[in-house]
Amino acid sequence: MTDAPRADGAASHPIPARRWACVIPVAAIMYMLAYLDRNNISVILPYMHGDLDLSNADKGLAGGIFFVGYVFLQIPAAVLAQRWSARKTVLILMVAWGLSAALSGLVRTRGQFYLARFVLGFFEGGVWPAVLILLASWFPLRERARANALWMACLPLSSVLMAPLSGWMLDHASWRWVLVLQGLPPLLWAVVWWFTVADRPAQARWISRAEAGHLERALAADEAAKPPAGGGSYLDAVRQRPVLVLIGVYFFWITGFYGFSLWLPSVIKELTHNGSPTEVGLLTAIPFTVALVVMIGNAAWSDRTGRRRQAVAVPLVVGIAALLLGQAVHGALPRMLLLCLTAAAVYAPYGPFWAIPGQLLRFEAVAVAMGLINALGNLGGFAGPYLVGWLTDATGSSLTGFAVLAGFLAVAVVLVALGLRPGSGLPDQPSGRRPAPSANVPPNAPS
Repeated sequence: MTDAPRADGAASHPIPARRWACVIPVAAIMYMLAYLDRNNISVILPYMHGDLDLSNADKGLAGGIFFVGYVFLQIPAAVLAQRWSARKTVLILMVAWGLSAALSGLVRTRGQFYLARFVLGFFEGGVWPAVLILLASWFPLRERARANALWMACLPLSSVLMAPLSGWMLDHASWRWVLVLQGLPPLLWAVVWWFTVADRPAQARWISRAEAGHLERALAADEAAKPPAGGGSYLDAVRQRPVLVLIGVYFFWITGFYGFSLWLPSVIKELTHNGSPTEVGLLTAIPFTVALVVMIGNAAWSDRTGRRRQAVAVPLVVGIAALLLGQAVHGALPRMLLLCLTAAAVYAPYGPFWAIPGQLLRFEAVAVAMGLINALGNLGGFAGPYLVGWLTDATGSSLTGFAVLAGFLAVAVVLVALGLRPGSGLPDQPSGRRPAPSANVPPNAPS
């Protein structure tokens, strides 16, 4: 893989792009194993059959309390990744969450189950911002949405692969053994991570001097082009209005995202009239397969056009419509199609959304901004699942819960439309027009 020819017509030699084949897959598999702890619980909960005596509200709490623990290490891990080492930070967290995941299968009471989920979220919380810092050292801004989306493709891909696996395992073992066994792979992958990943191109043994030089020039040009308002300190990052808006957008979006994702297997179980775990797991993979394709396509469109706002807002509008229609229509096939559409809509904004902080802030400030956005925004991961479970218990139907989730997504759309308008600090290139690269900025990697 090599970089594309210069858009300004200047002669240039092809630049190797091994970073796309070496950095992204290792990081994606690592986070796929982390995300397993969110999608396996969604498959397990409908089949606990009274074990621990969990009501729907209790199940929502068990899924959501993970995100309360998830908050605490966001900013510390981001700062450690930026000032010390993203590679080492992720390694430590990977070992800690693997052990925590395995031990969560040994709980005996409802309270212990809640505590295990909290501790698991605590250790996994710092991984996301640390990897975003790592990618910011390997991929210039013109490649950032695609790099983010290819890495974040592990989210739907994890569900595509692991939901059927979790279902199959439940058909052959207790839910406790499923949790124990699925906690072991992160401990093995930590070895691969240590010997493969480097914090910066200059530290990687497998990268060519040409590619390392290309990245150094491109990243330096990105930093020089950022407006002074982007700030050079952590306090500057927190004070910026667009950063505060991004926190709000992420919270309301993630509330809808996890409220839908956690309860998706339960909805599919209902559509199949109490199908087996293997059947439900296989059917659950279908919406996430659609989401994977749409997520990557939307990120590529965002990089090509520079329209970050539209790439975030438009899918969420589609998700609102699909969530509401899904509660109004009848029949397994139409409802399954709408579940696929909803999954695609709530996953599609990931790449473009996480490219926005890098456009606003210099590298030394973007760490705390990403940590803060992810920390406060992911509290929606607690609110969404719990709201759906509580409202289902209160009303006897999931209709009210999913309507509330659609309302949360609507607030996210309004915040994007009004809070991230051009002129608010967010660069927004017209469709089909990208600025020609300057003489010292090498071309970007292929779509």
